[in-house]
Amino acid sequence: MFNANFDKSTKQFDDMFAPLRAFSALSIDYSEKLISAQMELTKSYADASIAQARALLEVKDSEGLQNFVKEQQETVKTLGERLQSDTQKVVELNQDFAKKSQELAETNAKKGQEMAENNAKSASETMQKAAK
Repeated sequence: MFNANFDKSTKQFDDMFAPLRAFSALSIDYSEKLISAQMELTKSYADASIAQARALLEVKDSEGLQNFVKEQQETVKTLGERLQSDTQKVVELNQDFAKKSQELAETNAKKGQEMAENNAKSASETMQKAAK
């Protein structure tokens, strides 16, 4: 009898905290992906900045300056395209997180409703047995 009650209590405890664990896992996965993307972006922009600074140090005459300015325009164009792509990545990460959070919330709401119905049914049955 004690083991049955203990097992039932353990299952109820697990059922109660399962949604929290699932959402925490989802949040950690999202954070890991977002931080990884941010680190990758930061490194690529820092590398581009350092490359441009080094290129500037190589300028020794007006022709070199013209080439540097020309390269700067290409670099700005490339970085603009990269920024657009990187922004899209972050937007997709956010959308995926929102979608999965919504699905998780809906699933947990259904489970919560089922648990409430089962608990109400169980309580009703217990009260009927006690009345007999």
